[in-house]
Amino acid sequence: MMRLKRVLGWCVAIVAVVGVAGLWYSSHPEIEPLNASNPAKFSDEMVARGKLLADAGDCAVCHTSKDGVTNTGGLAIEIPFGTIYTTNITPDVETGIGSWSFDAFKRAMREGIDREGNYLYPAFPYTAFTKTSDADLEALYAYLMSQTAVKSHNPKTDLSFPFNIRRGISAWNLLFLSPGAYQPDTAQSEEWNRGAYLVEGLGHCSACHTPRNLMFAEKTGADYLGGGVAEGWIAPALNQHSPSPLGWNKQELVEYMRTGFSINHGVAAGPMAPVVKEGLSAQSDADLMAIATYLLSFQGSETKIPDGDREKAAADINLKAYSQIEPLTSQGARIFSGACMACHNQDSGPALNGVKPSIALNSNLYESSPDNMIHIILNGIQSPATDKLGYMPAFRYNMNDQQIVALLSYLREDFAKQPAWPDLAERVKQIRLETEKDN
Repeated sequence: MMRLKRVLGWCVAIVAVVGVAGLWYSSHPEIEPLNASNPAKFSDEMVARGKLLADAGDCAVCHTSKDGVTNTGGLAIEIPFGTIYTTNITPDVETGIGSWSFDAFKRAMREGIDREGNYLYPAFPYTAFTKTSDADLEALYAYLMSQTAVKSHNPKTDLSFPFNIRRGISAWNLLFLSPGAYQPDTAQSEEWNRGAYLVEGLGHCSACHTPRNLMFAEKTGADYLGGGVAEGWIAPALNQHSPSPLGWNKQELVEYMRTGFSINHGVAAGPMAPVVKEGLSAQSDADLMAIATYLLSFQGSETKIPDGDREKAAADINLKAYSQIEPLTSQGARIFSGACMACHNQDSGPALNGVKPSIALNSNLYESSPDNMIHIILNGIQSPATDKLGYMPAFRYNMNDQQIVALLSYLREDFAKQPAWPDLAERVKQIRLETEKDN
């Protein structure tokens, strides 16, 4: 009995020591607030460079609510454990980052810890932002602190237990955060390294385009850029598992990032449209070329079609799909002919509303999930990446679930020659309900 008591006593002592050590490890001091009477001064050149970096990082995309003032936060991010609301990153002292020194800002970007020493949730992708150089962080800070200060009291993040305990993130960081600026790969070219710096850092492309593990951290290795989920949309794989029937080449990737459209792939929609509109389209040609070079290094050679053969390959896919349209053969064919062909025909006729994308080449049609196609048919494209692309009407109130299923089944099986999507009717019903409040 005495021996058992001694063992229990040692167990309690060990637990206590581990608990104290954990509290010590997860504690971070508050960084002294800025003196509001002595604001920092920045050059116009630094502020302008910081604006480009903010665009590259999609700061405004996440830190602006619908119809809200830019960068004042309040955007709701739904996760399985509750709702995270983005913060005000204007230099308002009370509700924004106006009291943050550069050291406080750098700690948040590199370590995910705010000025007061609180852990930030990884919905803020500091695991990518940590790779940003000091010089770029200084320019980004200069831009953010040069905005107009706007007071904005946003809703409080609301997560269920135990995910509402911020100190628990210290354990997550220990497993999944590798703090520090990007280190170039000397075995790769300067352009490749520039692309890697942008994609892995401020661009945080993997945050959407990489699958997550059970702890909602990005998977690594062969799964990197292997496709993920963003706001209920499928973020397609950017590696050798890309669903595109033609794969990508450098020119097409740059064109897509600049305009939101590639004739051999489709139109940027859903969460990708604002990424193009607010971020990628503002970047230099050199940086877009570097991003393309880096991303294409993950596309296996077996998925590439030589540039000289791409036009013919695209024409063959279109001919095979569009020449077999027989409106009388099925309900899906009739719906396509009546509702889609006017804008998506591939003959020599004019484009009626912006560009004239081929559905037969649309990457979404080749995904293992129908979700993106369902979103687009139900809700259309109301906020295109650029105005030149044109708008697509929503068919939410023009087609019932059965008609959408018939149309998608026809496109998937007859156009793309792919196996039927499983549980298609259930997905149409579910996504219609999930998006009802926004339309």
